Amino acid sequence: MKGSTASLRMACRKRFRALSCLALALGSLLFAGCGSGSSTAPAPHPDYRVALRGAPAPLAALYAQGDRILPGGTSAYARRLRSLRGHPVVVNDWASWCEPCRLEIPLFGRAAARFGKRTAFLGVDADDSAAAARTFLRARPLPYPSFGDPDRKISATQGPVIGYPRTAFYDARGRLVHLKQGPYTSEAKLAADIHRYGGG
Repeated sequence: MKGSTASLRMACRKRFRALSCLALALGSLLFAGCGSGSSTAPAPHPDYRVALRGAPAPLAALYAQGDRILPGGTSAYARRLRSLRGHPVVVNDWASWCEPCRLEIPLFGRAAARFGKRTAFLGVDADDSAAAARTFLRARPLPYPSFGDPDRKISATQGPVIGYPRTAFYDARGRLVHLKQGPYTSEAKLAADIHRYGGG
């Protein structure tokens, strides 16, 4: 009896240790995923100035404001869309607190470098603080500006707000033709939608 009790205790201890190790491993993974810092250096972004040199005037004016968070709310956003008529527009809604946005947004920088001479790119920084957004963009520079949208009113003009990130596609006449909910996971999928909805 004593032997079986001792064996049971030893088995329980081994199970407890295994579960503890598993819990620590999962905790480490979660901490690494949620932290803002990372030991892995971000992939280098394209030389946006070289890639976008020679863009038409309305697009050049847009890219001259790269990485900025613009004020003005829905009225300023609507004015900017009007100024871009004649070109399809891709608008990525993001936030610094949104983990999928961190992974997705470099795809938009590379897409803008590739398609930006004929398609306009714009961002909407939703439900965020300007300071957090600037910190976010320092690590993930973009060739185009984003409108600050702390109350999500700009996002609401595109359709129901379910979550972030999401991407709105406008045609060259300024009409919203598609709203993708959720992140892009590859450059190929983003490029396909740019071609499909804007003729990029």
